[in-house]
Amino acid sequence: MTAEGLSKIIVKGMEEKKASDILVMDLRNIKNTVTDFFVICSGNSDTQIDAISKSIEEQVHKAGESPAWKVEGKANGQWILMDYVNVVAHIFLKDMREFYGLEELWGDAKTTRIK
Repeated sequence: MTAEGLSKIIVKGMEEKKASDILVMDLRNIKNTVTDFFVICSGNSDTQIDAISKSIEEQVHKAGESPAWKVEGKANGQWILMDYVNVVAHIFLKDMREFYGLEELWGDAKTTRIK
């Protein structure tokens, strides 16, 4: 599956658990990036953030893709990062997303707002 296809599967997993402010950032035309896509969303609680990450795992599994290479942040519940190598999913509590401002850091990326 292409990185673009995987990003769509990840978006579906986010939508299943009512993630808000979903943004897909295409980093393929930016030099020295570590991945092709960032898929970013917000949740309202640590419980919702955990549910979103589990939904992403389920959708990726259903699509026949490999599990995330690395998952960080499940213990603290404020920001979960799921690294699928060519696509990285970021699931934030709203205030943490504003604090880190990934959208601003990668301002040159082509962005698609889903919700």
